[in-house]
Amino acid sequence: MSLRPESEDVWPGSVAALLRRLIAIPSVNPDGDPGTDRTGEKECAEYVGGFLGALGADVRYDEVLPGRPNVIARFPSTPGKPRVLLAPHTDTVGVGGMTVDPFGGELRDGRIFGRGACDTKGTMAAMLWALRDLGAERLANLDIEVTFAGLMGEESGQPGSRDFARRYRGQYAFALVGEPTGCQIVHKHKGTLWVTLTTRGKAVHGSTPELGINAIARMAPVVTALDTTFRERLAAPEFADPVLGSPTINPGLCRGGTRSNIVPERCTLSLDMRVTPALAARGALAFLTGFLDEIGFDGEIRPTLECRPLDVPADHPFVRRLRALPQAPECVGAPWFCDAAVLAEGDIPAVAAGPGSIAQAHTADEWITLEALESGAAFYRDFLTSAAGAR
Repeated sequence: MSLRPESEDVWPGSVAALLRRLIAIPSVNPDGDPGTDRTGEKECAEYVGGFLGALGADVRYDEVLPGRPNVIARFPSTPGKPRVLLAPHTDTVGVGGMTVDPFGGELRDGRIFGRGACDTKGTMAAMLWALRDLGAERLANLDIEVTFAGLMGEESGQPGSRDFARRYRGQYAFALVGEPTGCQIVHKHKGTLWVTLTTRGKAVHGSTPELGINAIARMAPVVTALDTTFRERLAAPEFADPVLGSPTINPGLCRGGTRSNIVPERCTLSLDMRVTPALAARGALAFLTGFLDEIGFDGEIRPTLECRPLDVPADHPFVRRLRALPQAPECVGAPWFCDAAVLAEGDIPAVAAGPGSIAQAHTADEWITLEALESGAAFYRDFLTSAAGAR
């Protein structure tokens, strides 16, 4: 697909207009509770591909799941240069319960409102605008080769970045992942381990509970042990990181039974662990299962997601280039995870940086300020031009 700049809809006149256009294209991740039937990233990916194709990039769509592609746009350059990737994600979280029109892109009081305004259509618009400002000819003359990758599915399972890392393993010298960090450089973040525990029981009438086995009652001491003893073990100094702190665990979702007058025959507990590099090296899942064995847990253990921590050295050449920008960004850590860790595990060193605040991500009135958006475009433009010659 190749859109030509024939109208404001296709070729917006400002980065703010571009962001409002992106917000107007629903790209809600279908997993969980999307709050709308307008899900999937295809339309957004095709718009972005058309924008970049009009700039002169070679655009392709890697279909990761049916109707849910990554959009990859490679700008012409001469061979042999370090290859640098700009990588925001194209999906958003659900829109249920929002207090603003999720796809309205309303501009009010110096802010743009809507789902993705901050996470991460704001960073995507800023990246696209930086590329538009530079243009294909100037991009070709940089001492780096530039590729844009709009990655699908980041908000649930990260299939887009996993697919990209598999297809293009080791083919890029550096990736700058778009996330709302206030343009600080997140070079370290905790990994994530999601695990579902299941206990089984025997259903009988609620008036004779002594004849059954209560699956909820079997799970209750497990919750207590995880929230006390296991939490204390995670706080051991051996697992602490000077930037990220200690690992954490959150028993975030518990479901059991069908109604109050039936003894529940099944109970599930969903755990969210945030993992430091030291715990990842030890083996977070093995550490958890060892504890469950110790307390006599008699049930099923099913990991549902594992993302390793991000730990890119602050003295990496491209990180040094970022730190030397006029904005003087600092290297920081984060408790959340993103596509950067997946890319780094695929032998593509990556950090996350972009305009906006993570405090606004996923909120009922999600927004980004015009000032942050415009500063973000300048930040990415300065990075691309100052990165020339980094090795």
